Amino acid sequence: MSYKQKYGALKYIHLLILILCIIPLIGKSENIISLFPKNRVVPDSILDRMYSSASIYSKEVKSYKSNLYFKGKITVHNRNRIIKYIPSMFKLEDSISSYVHESISELQYTAPNIYDRKIKAMISTFKSQRGRVFDVMDYLKFNIYSSSFMSDKVLSPLNGQSRIHYKYYLDSLSYINDKLCLKIIVKPRYKSTKLVEGYMWLSTDDWSVNNFEFEGAYDLIEFKLKTQMGNTPDTKYLPCYMDIDMHFRFLKNHLQMQYSGWIDYKEVNFTNIGEIIYIKKNRGKYNLSNSYTLTCDTSRLVSDIDSFSKMRPFPLNDEEKLLYSGKKERIEKIIMKQKKDSIESMKQPKSLVFWGQVGDALINSYDIDLPKVGSIKCSPIINPLLLSYSHRNGISYKQVYKYNKLFYDGRLLRIAPQVGFNFTKKELYAKADIEYVYNPRKHGALELHVGNGNRIYSSVVLDQLAAMPDSTFSFDGLDLDYFKDIYVNVSHNIEIVNGLNLWTGLAMHWRYTKSTPELDARVRSKYNSFAPRVRIEWTPGMYYYMNGNRKINVGSYYPTFIADYERGIKVFKSSGEYERLELSAEQVIKVRDIHHIAYHIGCGFFLNQKDMYFVDYVNFANRNLPQGWNDDIGGTFQMLDGRWYNASSHYVRGNMTYESPFIFLYPVSKLLSFIQKERIYAGILFMPHLNPYFEIGYGIGTHIFDAGVFVGNERGKFTSVGCKFTFELFNK
Repeated sequence: MSYKQKYGALKYIHLLILILCIIPLIGKSENIISLFPKNRVVPDSILDRMYSSASIYSKEVKSYKSNLYFKGKITVHNRNRIIKYIPSMFKLEDSISSYVHESISELQYTAPNIYDRKIKAMISTFKSQRGRVFDVMDYLKFNIYSSSFMSDKVLSPLNGQSRIHYKYYLDSLSYINDKLCLKIIVKPRYKSTKLVEGYMWLSTDDWSVNNFEFEGAYDLIEFKLKTQMGNTPDTKYLPCYMDIDMHFRFLKNHLQMQYSGWIDYKEVNFTNIGEIIYIKKNRGKYNLSNSYTLTCDTSRLVSDIDSFSKMRPFPLNDEEKLLYSGKKERIEKIIMKQKKDSIESMKQPKSLVFWGQVGDALINSYDIDLPKVGSIKCSPIINPLLLSYSHRNGISYKQVYKYNKLFYDGRLLRIAPQVGFNFTKKELYAKADIEYVYNPRKHGALELHVGNGNRIYSSVVLDQLAAMPDSTFSFDGLDLDYFKDIYVNVSHNIEIVNGLNLWTGLAMHWRYTKSTPELDARVRSKYNSFAPRVRIEWTPGMYYYMNGNRKINVGSYYPTFIADYERGIKVFKSSGEYERLELSAEQVIKVRDIHHIAYHIGCGFFLNQKDMYFVDYVNFANRNLPQGWNDDIGGTFQMLDGRWYNASSHYVRGNMTYESPFIFLYPVSKLLSFIQKERIYAGILFMPHLNPYFEIGYGIGTHIFDAGVFVGNERGKFTSVGCKFTFELFNK
């Protein structure tokens, strides 16, 4: 039953009363019928119909295929040297303040929230086609009737659950396309990056949106979005034209980006009566390849001006033509300058050229993509945004380099070296992760992981710990012999069936410490270990799509279950026989669109220990350069002394994070205009001498940094309070 059939003529009663009340105010204009008194609150009866209609219209469109033409002008109002060091920034030229950018794409949508865009042609007057400070796809993922839009960044004012966050005022009545429409002003009750301000025109015929204009701010972008919905039966629920005006401001840099987009729909499919479009309900069909058929084939990407001119649906204006001709002149000058510079560089001393290259590496980021070589990504070596601080680990710095090579048949080679330094412990950490995906259809891959791990003490310490009663236990009273660790892990991964992965490999460690007579009287100074390892990961109901030969997992509505088993054996002069078993389950649950709950529960055991071994868990470890769930500080214990991670032959743990834009701070509007997310952390740990250890925390997430405050409780007593801080600017 449609909405119109369900409500019938009753939906006009309240509107009729409003019109009768304002008949004396009606002017002679055929377009503008009347203006309501200023700040007249929208009656609940109209809001209820608006919310009810939006909940139905949000599911009307099942899928569509369209062509998208985007044209934008970028204006540099103010800049300084800092803008050169912003990752992914457009390559700006010193004497140029205006640029133009165009693209033609295929855009495909499948309910409830799958968007796929294939760029067919793209040109610009930038020095390089690479670079951006925002993701334009966020502005294309726009279902005005859904509970949130722009990739869940903003709460829709048409959603009933957002009623407590917005105020609605009647502005005027007008005829649009021979339909009587209401203009409703939308204002947030408090400033927040999750809320927008503006207006929308609602048709009183069926309470659908004719057009709207909203403005807001997210990250470093202030945006104003003006959209015209379609006027045909197939496009009335979809945007057909949009204007986007964005301002990027950062440390006295100001860039304005004005984009216009036209969407031409080739095919629109609607939800049938009684059909449930949510993938969640259709548990038997996990292959979403029909929704992800579009890919960007860079080898066929049109990028020259002459070819693009034949595809452009609308002509350029005079200013845009001048910008393109200006680029052509600059290219000719650059070619001449390169020839001259190559001759001059041969005359310079080699040492001067070398130190110039070193200086570039220190302050510049690199994103190199060569078709026959692969892509290389790295950030500047001198980059304060790579610093983090925690109460437990102190100040840390990390640098990650990424190399990717995608072969024509879907095979993939990844190499990711990482270097980090802990200033508090004065320790340097380095590792390299190498993965070769030889069977992309089944996630068949060979992996190699090499690096130096945390300092660790041997299992001899466990006997000392076990002999100490809880009442007198103290790490400070123990003489711990710390060993340094160098590890090599070799593994093979294959997906047996959808969602079930089998990981087999070898874990090898070389642990050593400084030899002293006191140490040699108890243990040796060098130990090698050799351990076959099996890991099984199972995610029921895993959705995926095929991109050529590559199988790409999308996600599941169920947890991921993990079993990890390792057995140390005496071969190749290795020492220590043991068995390690760890079990865990983890999941991120989306609640009410922009609220998330993430949890991780697990346990681990060391069994059948013979001779000396090292308590070194995989899922419960002290990370020298910590990483977590979405925010880099969740899913672990921030205040737990690092020595506890190697102090027991068994453990049971649980961690939970709740993330929402509105928890405690929404009454404080000035803070919400800066804070994007609030988080609550909780964790509990059971092990000898800690029954239990409990930790709670509160954190905030902004576009510049993430921070949290944590409190630790050992055996019912609060023992520690600390904080964690990480830079997130341009990293998300």
